[in-house]
Amino acid sequence: MTVIRLAMQSLRNRWLTALLTVLAIAVSVMLLLGVEKIRNGARASFANTISGTDLVVGARSGGLQLLLYSVFRIGNATNEVTWRSYKDIASRPEVAWTIPIALGDSHRGYRVLGTTNAYFKHYRFRDKQLLTLQAGRGGFHGLLDTVIGADVARTLGYKIGDKIIVSHGLGEIGEKHDVLPFEITGILAKTGTPVDRTVHVSLEAIEAMHVDWHKGYKMPGQTTPLAKILRMKFRPDEVTAAFIGLKSRLQAFKFQRFVNDYSKEPLTAVLPGVALHQLWSLVGTAERALLLISVMVVITAILGMITMILATLNERRREIAILRSVGAGPRTVVGLLVAETSILTLAGVVLGVFSLYGLLIVARPAIDRAYGIYLEIGAPTQRELLALAAIILGGCLAGFVPAWRAYRLSLADGMMVRT
Repeated sequence: MTVIRLAMQSLRNRWLTALLTVLAIAVSVMLLLGVEKIRNGARASFANTISGTDLVVGARSGGLQLLLYSVFRIGNATNEVTWRSYKDIASRPEVAWTIPIALGDSHRGYRVLGTTNAYFKHYRFRDKQLLTLQAGRGGFHGLLDTVIGADVARTLGYKIGDKIIVSHGLGEIGEKHDVLPFEITGILAKTGTPVDRTVHVSLEAIEAMHVDWHKGYKMPGQTTPLAKILRMKFRPDEVTAAFIGLKSRLQAFKFQRFVNDYSKEPLTAVLPGVALHQLWSLVGTAERALLLISVMVVITAILGMITMILATLNERRREIAILRSVGAGPRTVVGLLVAETSILTLAGVVLGVFSLYGLLIVARPAIDRAYGIYLEIGAPTQRELLALAAIILGGCLAGFVPAWRAYRLSLADGMMVRT
């Protein structure tokens, strides 16, 4: 305990350099644990986006591309699936339920998804949770009904009964389908998935919006009145993709092969879990690079601490010499410097951990809104605890470098007055 008290007193006398060292270690710990938290949060958020769906079917393309545009609303489909093929696949005896989706339009930067009421009945996320309502009613009871995600409602300030206009294509500069003003009839509860940033309309509404369009272009001089549109009957010609639930998951691979070999048009079926594994295989290199950078920052902070203590040894020769003159042996001198590095490292780790959790509490809502990544705030994982233990051990061992240097200072050299 005497060595600890001496170390605390010595650090108090050099409080500014000690504080800067603690801050450097704290920042490095925040970076290391922050990268780990974001990595785990991103994986969990992606994995929790869709649950209980056995297959995703779309036009012929790469499996990862199909997953990205259908589930995560990233990118665009290479082609569409005809309604006839969708109905044929949906009628197979192995199929328990299907959810057709149509993408391509947007509202003030948010994707518009056309679907059926099966979406609200069968779509599941995060451990097979069903979609629930924050306000209003679910499903489509009229052609102009729309159900919006929680982020759309919060960001744009929408409430039940508000009218919205959908734009053709993505972004906010596309031509507006202003003939068809949709009414918000439901607002979904927060899910932490792309559902929160989606405007949902019926497949019939998608067709109604494009009644005056042909192959992606509006026919000039032709505008069908709303009253006439409301009297018309619509049936989808094509969909972007479909989520499929099977009666038995044991049939997944067999049914996937059937869809991939479908003779009437080129289609692709992917298992969401397999496609997600491919995604993480692609980004694994970037994850390892970020982790390596974080480790190097921690090492740099520890080296900075060693440099700081070594730089002060010249000024502390008299202090060390006095300690040795009153009976302090080499073990005490070594213990003093090792205790200083241990205290600095432990203080930096504690400050870094508490600062990171405080930052997560403040920044989590913004990260969720901007990137759809839900960061779980829980106790450090075993991997994180091992990393913290390694940092503390590294800091303790680093103290032996200046301790060895101090041990070599002779008593006579320490008491000598330098001119």
